[in-house]
Amino acid sequence: MTTDEDLLARVADRAQAGPTALPPAVSAADLAAAETALGFALPPLLAALYREVANGGFGPEYTLLPLVGPARTVVSAYHAERSASAGEEAPFWPEGVVPVLDWGCGMYAAVDCRSKSAAVLLFEPNAVGDDWAAAWFVDAGSLARWLETWVAGTGWYREDAGQGEESWELRPWECAASRIAG
Repeated sequence: MTTDEDLLARVADRAQAGPTALPPAVSAADLAAAETALGFALPPLLAALYREVANGGFGPEYTLLPLVGPARTVVSAYHAERSASAGEEAPFWPEGVVPVLDWGCGMYAAVDCRSKSAAVLLFEPNAVGDDWAAAWFVDAGSLARWLETWVAGTGWYREDAGQGEESWELRPWECAASRIAG
């Protein structure tokens, strides 16, 4: 079993142990249609989450958005943010960064699909002045690491975060300015 297969199995176990029933996983055709609509491929681990675990409904706190479906999805949220960003004098949403979890109050967990490790970013627009790059932080250097913290129950979003050995000081996303402009 590969490292990703082991992680997917642990994620599936934790997801199935959650308080609500999970939606079915997406089909290969649904995944292909989503990637076509986005204009790029999802990182393999993110695609596997939707293909092998469920079409959202699991994960940290507010749970992952569904990839496809009739309601708000990863695809629709990405297009909405990109569209809103393009209409602004100062754009704020970079190409290739898909929102996967809505934290509320305009905040998202988002996966950088251009990053080899599928870095998970935090978009926190609430205290930003004129510099939208200041709204972007690295939540985890990889999607695998982000999922590991959820499975272990050690993410920064936990009420008891910061009381253990690991520090959860979010660091700014260094690529934000160039990726927003690009």
